[in-house]
Order: sequence, then C-alpha cells, then structure tokens
Amino acid sequence: MKLHYSRNPNPRLAVAVARHLGSPVTFHYASPFAPGQAETYRPLNPSLSIPILEEARGTLWEADAIACRLSRLSGSTLWRTDDEDEPDMIRWLSWGKANFVMACDRVHFEYGTKQRYGLGPVDPVKVEEGMALFHRSAAILDAHLQSRRHLLDSGLSYADFRMASFLPFNDVAGLPLGDYPALETWYRRLDDLPAWRDPFAGLDAPPLPKAPLAVERQNPVE
Repeated sequence: MKLHYSRNPNPRLAVAVARHLGSPVTFHYASPFAPGQAETYRPLNPSLSIPILEEARGTLWEADAIACRLSRLSGSTLWRTDDEDEPDMIRWLSWGKANFVMACDRVHFEYGTKQRYGLGPVDPVKVEEGMALFHRSAAILDAHLQSRRHLLDSGLSYADFRMASFLPFNDVAGLPLGDYPALETWYRRLDDLPAWRDPFAGLDAPPLPKAPLAVERQNPVE
C-alpha cells in the first residue's frame, strides 16, 4: 500500500494515524497541484486532493476514510466498531468537523494557507467568524474534557486525532488554547504520542512554505 501525503493538515492526520498504527504502507510525498503533476494524480483522486491510499484493489481518499481502513486492517480499535462506542465516536467526528475543526480551519486558512500560497490578504471578517466559532466550540470541549482524558470514556480514539487535526499548526493560527485548560491539557496529552508529535520523522517531507504574516504577528516590531 502507498500513502500519498504532504505536510498539510489532512495529509498530516493520515500519516499520524498510519504511524500510530504501524500500518504497512510506503509513504510517498505528493504535490498534485504542482506543474505537470495533475494528470498523474487525477486517476487516483479526481479532485486531486491528498491524502490518497493506493492499494491493489484501488484507491481511497479522504483522511477519515483512510483512518477507518488502516485501523480495520491493523485490527486496532482506534476506529471504534463496537455498538457502544462507534456512535459516540461518530458523534464527535460529525460535531467536530462542523464546529471546532471548522473554526480552526477557518482561522488557519486566513493566517496560514492563504499566506503560504499567495491566495490573497487576510480577511478579518472570516477570522472573526472563525474565532467566534472557536470560542463557542472550545467551551463545549473544555467542559466535556474536565472529567475525562479523551473524547470517549473508553480512551483514545480516532475522534481525538480528527478533533486536533489543525492544532499542530497553531503556531500560525494563534488560537487561544490557553483560555481552555482542560482542552489544552487534552491536546498536550495527544502531543505526547510520538506518531502525533512528529509523524514525518524519517520521511522525505519538504517543509511547508513560510507564512510571513504569522511570523510578523509572533515577532511584532517595537
């Protein structure tokens, strides 16, 4: 199996899952939107997005689907399949992508993605909308995590990985995790996992372009 990846948030998520599970994949750095690469990747994923899991039986794209496939192949319970926990895991996946993950994505897109790839100036209205959604959803997560170590009572699951998918890029987004102590502690616990903290260790993974505005925000001129 081949896992086509980059350092961007969703491919990073898939690589972290594969590394955490010890999946028997070979990692292939991919840049489908680079000049001359589209036609190579279009047969693997018509949208050209990564990650892509390539198997003899065909290809699978989207990080959540890939995580499900790799977890089942490994016999892991990272992706829950039992009647008790699977609905709860899916609840957090669904809620997260429409709330906390979306909030992180919106802010990161303005300060990170747009600045890395020259997609235009930061839109302060979009940042404000993202920050408002962040605070609403972070408060819910913080309350939930005050009495448990992970999102599910039964322990670490893929829901934790997905919920945190944009937080490794918070040096750029600048979301105020510190305002939510239980949430911050939960993320530090996840970041103690080697596969999450540095999923690209030993891989050929060129760094992302710099986000100059984020550097300026972190190092303001006196």
